[in-house]
Amino acid sequence: MMLKRYSAIALFWIAFSSVIATGAQTSPFSAEAKQKAESLLKQMTLDEKVGQLNESSGLVIPGLAKEKPDDLIAKGGVGSILWQMDVKEINRLQHIAVEKSRLHIPIIFGFDVIHGYRTVFPVPLAMASSWDPSVEEQAQHLAAQDARAAGIDWTFTPMVDIARDARWGRIVEGAGEDPVLGSAMAQAQVRGFQGPKLGQDSVLVTVKHFAGYGAADGGRDYDSSYVPEELLRNVYLVPFHAAVQAGAGGIMSAYMDLNDVPASGNHWLLTDVLRKDWGFQGIVLSDALAVGNLVTHGYASGGEDAAYKAITAGLNMDMASLTYSQNLAKVVKDGRVSEAYIDQMVLPILEAKFDLGLFDHPYVDEASVDAVLNRPEGIALERKLAGRSMVLLRNENRTLPLSKDLKKIAIIGPLADAAHDIEGGWTVEGLFGKGSKSHPVTVLAGIRNRLGTDAQITLVAGPQPSKVYTSMLDQFTGAKSTPPSTPQETAEWIAKAKAAAADADLVVAVMGETASMSSEASSRASLDLPGIQEQMLEAIVGVGKPVVLVLENGRPLDIHWASEHVPAILEAWYPGTQGGDAVTDVLFGDVNPGGKLPVSWPSASGVEPLYYNHNLTHDPEDRPSFTSRYWDVSSKPLYPFGYGLSYTAFKFSNLHLSKNRMSVSDGNEVSVDVTNTGSIAGDAVAQIYIHQRYGSASRPVRELKGFERVLLQAGETKTLRFPLGTEQLHFWSPQSKTWVVEPSDFDVWAGGDSTASLHAEFKTTQ
Repeated sequence: MMLKRYSAIALFWIAFSSVIATGAQTSPFSAEAKQKAESLLKQMTLDEKVGQLNESSGLVIPGLAKEKPDDLIAKGGVGSILWQMDVKEINRLQHIAVEKSRLHIPIIFGFDVIHGYRTVFPVPLAMASSWDPSVEEQAQHLAAQDARAAGIDWTFTPMVDIARDARWGRIVEGAGEDPVLGSAMAQAQVRGFQGPKLGQDSVLVTVKHFAGYGAADGGRDYDSSYVPEELLRNVYLVPFHAAVQAGAGGIMSAYMDLNDVPASGNHWLLTDVLRKDWGFQGIVLSDALAVGNLVTHGYASGGEDAAYKAITAGLNMDMASLTYSQNLAKVVKDGRVSEAYIDQMVLPILEAKFDLGLFDHPYVDEASVDAVLNRPEGIALERKLAGRSMVLLRNENRTLPLSKDLKKIAIIGPLADAAHDIEGGWTVEGLFGKGSKSHPVTVLAGIRNRLGTDAQITLVAGPQPSKVYTSMLDQFTGAKSTPPSTPQETAEWIAKAKAAAADADLVVAVMGETASMSSEASSRASLDLPGIQEQMLEAIVGVGKPVVLVLENGRPLDIHWASEHVPAILEAWYPGTQGGDAVTDVLFGDVNPGGKLPVSWPSASGVEPLYYNHNLTHDPEDRPSFTSRYWDVSSKPLYPFGYGLSYTAFKFSNLHLSKNRMSVSDGNEVSVDVTNTGSIAGDAVAQIYIHQRYGSASRPVRELKGFERVLLQAGETKTLRFPLGTEQLHFWSPQSKTWVVEPSDFDVWAGGDSTASLHAEFKTTQ
């Protein structure tokens, strides 16, 4: 049966392209909120206005915050509070603002609700692996309800930084390397958190980190980024622009220098691009301490200079450094910044508070918090979305799905029963070492849940992987560095693993990174399996029993050996609260995996940065004489961008263009048939790529321009359609410094990953 339908990704292109030429955009806040905010501004003193531009810590944190902000709140000197999740304390601080400050302006409470509150969803890189924007939207909609019930009105999410280097620790928080996939996921998160419009059930988003943060030298977090404007416009800025067009109310500036100018004091970024080109009228918030750190960068001479450079760059709110509080009023009184300009900076902050309903309902209903956070529908949704986010990397000899009649299983690896790791990092309740109330399900628990008491399940965890340096998350939670295993300990663990494997019918190895190994300030030089995991894996494979490798991690890892010797590999990422049950659903075939990689998977850390949409060289890699490579290892990915297996098989055919020749201002459409050629239902992800052969600049060898995940029954065919017009063909030309669609010849490919071979071509003319 043939069915026709139009790709959902077209909605992104319509929204994205509608303002790209003019930069026009309506405010993310309502006209009513603006009217009320303007009226309130007229009653405020300069000090009260500066207070609204200050976000203070709600906790005393060594090195970050010396005292609680009570007195400052009472004076009207705090607009927002962060790092406070205790509901009683949130209410106490809010009472000070509403009852003791002169104008009774409520505080907006912010926190990094990145992938769930108590119910922890898969990490963002995992959700992007679903290639299904509704996964992000559903997860963040429930997270918004939970966060708002617990008193959090403002989330420092989504992180939409393009990440082309797996060594970078924060790759786990984003959607990978591609701007089109990243844009779709960014918009989905904005919709999920903010809803159709801001209200009492919404959470204001903060799209971060603006911009180029993911391009840090060597993948080292906080290090400088050097990104030419054409690469910024064509790649790194694209998901930010998409989020702005979706109505994002907040943007967070990045920590690092961008082309030698710190992002938090970068006028070109925060005003020329964000406000003038894109028409953004929301709140620009610094990252933690970043305004004060303009002095550390050597960009500002002191606090007063830092305040001046940040505010005039276009940054509304100072996160936790108190630089605005201590210096901004003097900058205004000295005539360096007008009070009318300060009014412009304060206005969106007040607008957000009115639209969020904080003036009418400033307090948290403490009695109802746990009932909301413990909703069973949240747990069910998490398990579903976790299964939808996993990627099957290898499945030789149909090792998977497993038989439900298995009687003896060895489960090996330090992550097999690590409840604190399966949810990943930056979990709200567990961040400051208080422990989560989510009761996460590990892979060991999930398999026990599935097989019951009849099966014999043996666990050999092995030693906790060690790190040379503790991470920021370790410091928050109080975790200590684990020393590496001694040779004797290593030998003992390997002997235990081999004995367990020899006595089992099947081995499930659960390996990867602990949660704190992949997060902020957790960059790596190596992508090896940490600790002795590789040695344990090689030892158990040598026993000769079937082995399934389940990876829990926040970045691609060096699994070159496993890709040749382990028959089945499932990338589970950090799957969240119900992760163990979700992994089991996939392993035993209750869920047919349909996820795809949002990153190019390297064969070794030495090939990073690695991405599919690179330019051609003078000696392209598809020629026998190809020399743009290393002499000791292939520079091609182990698994390409967009790759992922299924328990069924798919065929792509009948690639068709509505026009083989079109003007540069015309539209086109590509259609392709996708058929499930297997015997069970499964999800295919159709992907459309293009290449412009010549023009005013060299263009990438391939660029993703459309995708859709679709369920197909056994034997079923669907025809999918994607727009392919000026919105998809334009690019920022380094010569004209404008967006252009040029006369050229174009290649089009359709298939299941970035190496798709089904090909067509068309020409554009003036």
